[in-house]
Amino acid sequence: MEPVEAREEGHAPNPAAAARGYWRWSKEDFFPEPSFASWGAYRGALAATPARLMDRLIAGRSTDAAELGDMRRRSENEMRRCLTWWDLTWLGFGCHLGAGIFVLTGLESRDHAGPAVVLSYVVAGVSAMLSVFCYAEFAVEIPVAGGSFAYLRVELGDVAAFVAAANLILESVIGTAAVARAWTSYLASLFSRPASALRVRAPWVAEGYDELDPIASAVIVATATMAMLSTKGSSRVNWVASAVHLLVLAFIIVAGFLHAKPSNLTPFVPYGVPGVFRAAAVVYFAYGGFDSIANMAEETKNPSRDIPVGLIGSMSVITAIYCTMALVLSMMQPYTAIDRSAAFSVAFGAVGMRWMKYVVAVGALKGMTTVLLVGALGNARYATHIARSHIIPPVFALVHPRTGTPVHATTLITAASASVAFFSSLDVLASLLSISTLFIFVMMAVALLVRRYHARGVTSRAHGRRLVAFLLAIVGSSAGIAACWGAAPERWVGYAALVPVWAAATLGVQLLVPVARAPRRWGVPLVPWLPSLSIATNFFLMGSLGAQAFVRFGVCTAVMMLYYVLVGLHATYDVAHDGSGEERADHGDAAGDEKAAVAVAVAATDVEKSGGDGGQ
Repeated sequence: MEPVEAREEGHAPNPAAAARGYWRWSKEDFFPEPSFASWGAYRGALAATPARLMDRLIAGRSTDAAELGDMRRRSENEMRRCLTWWDLTWLGFGCHLGAGIFVLTGLESRDHAGPAVVLSYVVAGVSAMLSVFCYAEFAVEIPVAGGSFAYLRVELGDVAAFVAAANLILESVIGTAAVARAWTSYLASLFSRPASALRVRAPWVAEGYDELDPIASAVIVATATMAMLSTKGSSRVNWVASAVHLLVLAFIIVAGFLHAKPSNLTPFVPYGVPGVFRAAAVVYFAYGGFDSIANMAEETKNPSRDIPVGLIGSMSVITAIYCTMALVLSMMQPYTAIDRSAAFSVAFGAVGMRWMKYVVAVGALKGMTTVLLVGALGNARYATHIARSHIIPPVFALVHPRTGTPVHATTLITAASASVAFFSSLDVLASLLSISTLFIFVMMAVALLVRRYHARGVTSRAHGRRLVAFLLAIVGSSAGIAACWGAAPERWVGYAALVPVWAAATLGVQLLVPVARAPRRWGVPLVPWLPSLSIATNFFLMGSLGAQAFVRFGVCTAVMMLYYVLVGLHATYDVAHDGSGEERADHGDAAGDEKAAVAVAVAATDVEKSGGDGGQ
């Protein structure tokens, strides 16, 4: 008898896939491409690396139609369309309310911003909202799992998409590990123990990695298991937990203000303005979860309505909550007395409400549990779509025929996250995570400008070259402003030269490059200004991070590129040249673009018909 799950809307069982079975572990399942058929074939592929790399740089762009059609079919079974704007809004709450409030507020207030950590959340929130607009337009236009990887693959090509994909995987793994380790700290505070009391000390391991955390690893595995079982079920659990969590937060805010002392806000900016922006760059991690919501587009009933409402609505409320909670903490204790690991529990204990630390600890644990749950949902969909492109083995693209969830991809991310959480401390993780997130958001804003102002068969060569020149000026001036801020923030000469360049380049795009494509349903307002401002603010926050974060980021990116040259490049090249010519045909001329547009319109119509009253 056919499983109930397989009969639900948007989930069609694949007979051929059922015959093969889901649990496959042969070499052909991991490396089916001709380049890996034998050692001789692999040596030949390596010898052709320069030519293949050039091919992927020039002809590596995908299309909307390919992402919505061929790529999705590689999962063999479909994810079911079961989410509405209500689900997405609460998933937005669930993936944010925990990490920002309970993990980084105390750390950044104590070390970098003082009471001005409130301003840090404002700055990070404004920058994040600009990126939310970009994500929302792409998710409405290309409603597939994979988020920014899929969007960048369409607009910037395989190589840029791989850089994003690698950083997405890094972001997923590190973000999950950071929250899980904070979960252990709050569990310890619930039992009136020091933050590291439940970890195992390993003096033979390097500092920063010497507190082993088996509890964090176990929590990651538990939430990932729930995500594997059911998307809709996980959404319901998240809704209930997040609703309770909002009530706990409201209680904490009221109780905190009753014991607030305005004198604790003085000095307001003890570390100066640079400290405010450095903290903003780190707490930006707290806003990064919205890309997980964009990843749920493939399972959303009516993407054109549900995604903008879910993303923008939840982000607006979350920003207000973050700023209010940061203000409460700053008014309860002098910034020099704030605990780095369990700030709110210790703060309530300091004002005589020792019992409140249990309320705070329970609220924090509940909030961080939903962060891990929603992260497990979104992160697995990143990996699924990346595997669909064959950059990582395609076995991780398979969707389970009974649950309609990407079990293999969830297992991959879970294993990596649990391993990192077992070893690495929060302060080691946070800065690396933020720079990875900021870098991806810069690429997303660039991709949106490319999408609006460049289309094959529409944009002339002269206009294309003009767009490239203006984009280089926008990116270069934004990076220069960030470099000036990081090197000597008090010197105004660099800003006086670079800010006008940024403004002139943005105005040049608006006036001198004709719009090539308008959004079909929902679009970012004030283009090109908002995407250009997103590029500038994200670069600015990157410039506020320390040199060590850039070193770690550079090393990780170099390792990722080594993997791409040795494995990912050859796998994607083989898929693009598998004999059908499908991808290349979609890029060859204006007819390919017309074909893509028709396919996207048909796919979008099917989605809206199936989910027309899904939000009611």
